Amino acid sequence: MILVRLRQASLLLFAMLISVGAFYQMFLRTRHEFPREYVMILAICAVLFLTLWGVLLKFQPYASQAILPCVLMLTAIGVVMIARIDHSKNTSVGFRQLMWLCLSLVLAALLVVLLKDYRVLRRYAYVNMVIGLALLLSPMIPGLGIDINGAKIWIGVGNYTIQPGEFAKLFLAFFFAAYLFDHRDQLAVGGKKILGLQLPRIKDLGPIILVWVASMGVLVMQHDLGTSLMFFAMFVAMLYVATGRKSWILIGFVAFAAGAVVAASVFSHVGSRVDAWLHPFSDYEYNRPGGSWQLVSGIFGMAAGGMTGTGLGQGQPALTTYANSDFIYSSLGEELGLAGLLAILTLYLVIIASGFITAMKIKDGFGKLLASGLVFTMAFQVFTVVGGITLVIPLTGMTLPYMAAGGSSLVANYILAALLMIISNAANRPEPDTLSDTFQYEALAVLRDRELQERAEARETHESHEPRHAAAAQASEQATEVITGGER
Repeated sequence: MILVRLRQASLLLFAMLISVGAFYQMFLRTRHEFPREYVMILAICAVLFLTLWGVLLKFQPYASQAILPCVLMLTAIGVVMIARIDHSKNTSVGFRQLMWLCLSLVLAALLVVLLKDYRVLRRYAYVNMVIGLALLLSPMIPGLGIDINGAKIWIGVGNYTIQPGEFAKLFLAFFFAAYLFDHRDQLAVGGKKILGLQLPRIKDLGPIILVWVASMGVLVMQHDLGTSLMFFAMFVAMLYVATGRKSWILIGFVAFAAGAVVAASVFSHVGSRVDAWLHPFSDYEYNRPGGSWQLVSGIFGMAAGGMTGTGLGQGQPALTTYANSDFIYSSLGEELGLAGLLAILTLYLVIIASGFITAMKIKDGFGKLLASGLVFTMAFQVFTVVGGITLVIPLTGMTLPYMAAGGSSLVANYILAALLMIISNAANRPEPDTLSDTFQYEALAVLRDRELQERAEARETHESHEPRHAAAAQASEQATEVITGGER
């Protein structure tokens, strides 16, 4: 066990060593020194990471040890690039991101300590639904929501903005997992079979229609294609895991495609993104306001990186708008190259694979649905960001988990990672060996103790009844004497 723990600790320390090296190289090339304020905040973050690892060993000893080092590496790479862009734009987003990281680590550690059994989340299914919908629709409250670039998905809190949809995805995942676990048998029943595909019954289409309406509502009211697509895809994926029927995936794809086509023709914000995706290099799309200029500049930045990149601190990622948030993937491609981008995707694949392995191993149905829903949400978010920048799909305006600038996304995704580790602890916990001699001896001892206890309780009950029987016998004798004497 000691050797296993040492190997696990070495992964975390190796990730920290690479992260420190990346910060040192970037600051040496851009500022020619390591800023003092970063030394202190990075030391605090390192201590908090080690504390979180220790808390996991104490309260969740069988949790997956592959997730935390990968999350650390992704966060460090993202903050390095954000701080590098700060130097070009004379901003301090990177330092704020590290402060959000400290908060994220504290909340993740508290969740690991307090949430000993994740199944408690199933008890509050409809409470989670209400909280999730309230968070999702909160930007529509007058005076609270903020419209940025045509999308109204932020709320203002003082001088900061919060994206409540990042937290809504967690609460809605709790609700979806509980609802589908309770109704999986009804949803798995098939209806008519068309072209070899078993379609669901008409009366079972209610849940997917309701979620489709909610997703279209987000698209219509908030003009946010990414969030509505993410929630609908998460529900359809969890529905497939719960029932095993491919027809749900086909129905979900057709339903959302139809809604997206209508939205693209009705709302200019969505339509312009589709046009920029279809014709990014045309003169009209490139030069018109809200066209493809940002997308094309990000593509040119990645192309400039080539196979190995220009090197940390030696590119020009700040030329792209939102280079530290929506387009951080293209910024990393410019300075780390194709090799660096593939390494980043590999880190994401390790986390995703760990989550799906957990979902396959765990025997609890609710845990299986929750783990698969959470990890699919993160995987889908990575796909939409990377796919949008590489022209696979239209841009959605979503953030890359753990890497893009933004406190809401960072905190929410660290909570997501903590939940995956908590569920993996239950999945990896060894079952008792019922065939071992020690287990059989302990089982016989428990049975023997229970038998002796039952005998003692029976003896006490018998002794307590003896005085009553004696008194009753004496009273019976006296009554007999009286009756006999009367006859005489």
